[in-house]
Amino acid sequence: MLYLVCTPIGNLQDVTLRALEVLKSVSLILAEDTRHSAILCAQYGITAPMASYQKFNEKSKCNEIAERLRAGEDIALITDAGTPCISDPGGVLVQRLIDEGLPYTLVGSACAFVSAAVLSGFSLGALAFGGFLPEKNAAREKHLAQFASFGGCLTFYVSPHAWERDLACFAAAFGGRRAVLVREISKKFEECVRFRLGETPDFTQKGEYVLVIEGQAPENKRNALSVREHVQSYLDEGVPKKEAVKRTAADRGVAKSDIYRQTVDM
Repeated sequence: MLYLVCTPIGNLQDVTLRALEVLKSVSLILAEDTRHSAILCAQYGITAPMASYQKFNEKSKCNEIAERLRAGEDIALITDAGTPCISDPGGVLVQRLIDEGLPYTLVGSACAFVSAAVLSGFSLGALAFGGFLPEKNAAREKHLAQFASFGGCLTFYVSPHAWERDLACFAAAFGGRRAVLVREISKKFEECVRFRLGETPDFTQKGEYVLVIEGQAPENKRNALSVREHVQSYLDEGVPKKEAVKRTAADRGVAKSDIYRQTVDM
């Protein structure tokens, strides 16, 4: 398991008991600045080995970390202060773990929408919080319209009894964007249900949830081309076929297999 551990933003006594327990039990602590984090570790008798993990090496470190997790190690990631992935390293690694199906969780956050945003794995360069949707139809539409031009990640609180109604509203407002429904944050049955708006995800309708909606990608002119023309545009730039298919799938938000089937003879 990879533990994304929140650390105090000021007073060292603001750290949580679970955060301390995790940091004392893992085999490795990845720290943004090991010298800075050594102060926290010394304060609480944490002796786990530390390694540097910051924006300049986060991509190159992913292979090693993934291998160690697959081998059964528990690893913690901390930043100088605050929550990993929120304007701090961590997002690249989380996305890698999602792609490979490796487990991770967040420890120490006291804010549900921030925790859910981190767990979603979406890019968090900009983040907005929309709370619960209003009860009346006109008020819901007006509320969601405020976020129509916002390009960053969106977060909303959702109650199970209003889920089907709200889902239709989100799809109408934001199209088929990728979304994650996060439940039981920090508990035994923590879960991230991934789907696209407009679909009906299968989830346990009990308790309350945070819906995280991926930020709107900048307009890609290649998407106006046919699939074959889209792939060919990358081939014309000297990109290998396999990579051209991968990039086209990412641009269009579809599976690579879908693109491959339509371009297998190219």
